Amino acid sequence: MVWGQETIRIGMIGLDTSHAIAFTRILNDPANKDHVPGGKVVAGFVASSPDIEQSVSRVDGYVEELKSKWGVKMHDSMEAMCRDVDAVMVESLDGRPHLAQARAAIEAGKPVFVDKPMAGSLRDAAEIFRLAAAHKVPCWSASNLRFHPGVVAAATGDYGEVTAALSFGPAPTEEHHPDLFWYGIHPVEALFTVMGPGCRTVTRAYTEGTDVVTGVWEGGKLGTVIGLRDGRRGYGVKVFGTKKIVEESAGGAYPQLLTEVLAFFRSGVPPVTPKETLEIFAFMEAADESKRLGGAPVDIAKILEQAGVPTVVGRR
Repeated sequence: MVWGQETIRIGMIGLDTSHAIAFTRILNDPANKDHVPGGKVVAGFVASSPDIEQSVSRVDGYVEELKSKWGVKMHDSMEAMCRDVDAVMVESLDGRPHLAQARAAIEAGKPVFVDKPMAGSLRDAAEIFRLAAAHKVPCWSASNLRFHPGVVAAATGDYGEVTAALSFGPAPTEEHHPDLFWYGIHPVEALFTVMGPGCRTVTRAYTEGTDVVTGVWEGGKLGTVIGLRDGRRGYGVKVFGTKKIVEESAGGAYPQLLTEVLAFFRSGVPPVTPKETLEIFAFMEAADESKRLGGAPVDIAKILEQAGVPTVVGRR
């Protein structure tokens, strides 16, 4: 937890994603229309993934802007950077190195927010939380869509008891990650914001242009994600309740996310629990397994058990 000081000094690890630039602009520039006060990005550690073209082609330009426009100091190691800041944001585009990057912050005792996807696998995400618990360091991860006003309205609306919910959004894939980890995580997390944890089984229908992934929750409630790769793309959520049907648009919510990140850095209390985050990752891995099985239902508990999650976070 970060106590006392008016401005939290933030270090970023990664810097090969547009989030590093967008978040720094919002935090560091009081003239920005979306400015969120209380934190400033002051240090960074550069990392990129040579097997992901988006990473290697963009990182140099992002780093140059962070240094020249925002005065961010670059460090030669993650450990050195962590010593120079109050809190850490892991911002590598690639989820695979997030475990090692989060480990550096956790072992330095710095509260850490890990941007999406939290890791390249459910097992790695569980290990991040295990390390954080072992070192008594607060840690969390989330898609910014969770905090979009439309998603919040859908999650808190007066529609009676939920019988089903639908979330849709872009879902391009990346060959080194389970399919939904790369971008489909946004509509998946929006769905979980509405439904909460408690998914039991997952089925997936897949074509080159579209995914339809349906989870069965406790009590027989259905939650469906439509992942879009062809045609017009956008975000939205629809909740079917016993009183009425609620439909809301959704989209990026960077200022809202950063407001939550700064509150977390000060309190040490994450707005999303490890249990829910790990169930989201199990949902996405179960979707891949269902695809491999030709659309057969996959038990979430089995996916969690295979990753050692019950013993890691005490889910049961």
